[in-house]
Amino acid sequence: MYKGKTAFVIQTIVIAVLYVILTHIANMFGMANGIIQVRISEALTVLPYFTPAAIPGLFIGCLAANYTMGNPMYDVLIGSGATLVAAVISYLLRKYKFAVPFPPIIITAFTIPFIYNVLLRLDDHTFWASVALVGVGEIISCGVLGIAVMLGLDDYKDKLFPQACSQTELKEAGKDTEEAGNNTEDNN
Repeated sequence: MYKGKTAFVIQTIVIAVLYVILTHIANMFGMANGIIQVRISEALTVLPYFTPAAIPGLFIGCLAANYTMGNPMYDVLIGSGATLVAAVISYLLRKYKFAVPFPPIIITAFTIPFIYNVLLRLDDHTFWASVALVGVGEIISCGVLGIAVMLGLDDYKDKLFPQACSQTELKEAGKDTEEAGNNTEDNN
């Protein structure tokens, strides 16, 4: 099993790719284009609860998804930056399991209307109506689906998200190996 930097890189890549694929699937079914947008990839925003690799994974995935979908450059850059900030805050809240979805819900609910209402002036709704509509979509995506993902992965977190061994664990593993070697010599 991969640990340390290798595990971090693999997790980052897998999360980024999943984010892009799920965003495009939601887009194909019109889920990301309605009045209330449900981007199923946003369910992955709970992954900082399990691994810090989710922070760059979500950022890269959002950046790539927004770019490949042809979104305006403001959305590609600012929207992805908002995802990055939300992922960092979610990671910091990981000790409070059910608080992890709140940063992406709140940050996205305000960032997307800012981009489309204020910067681009493309939204027909008022800013606050857009905040409410985006917020509902984020509650569905990050809150409901995200918590379902979190609960579903919780039993498998050690296998799916192996962490680097601490120095103490390495020393203990070395002692165990040394003791096993001594026991083998004693038996001979």
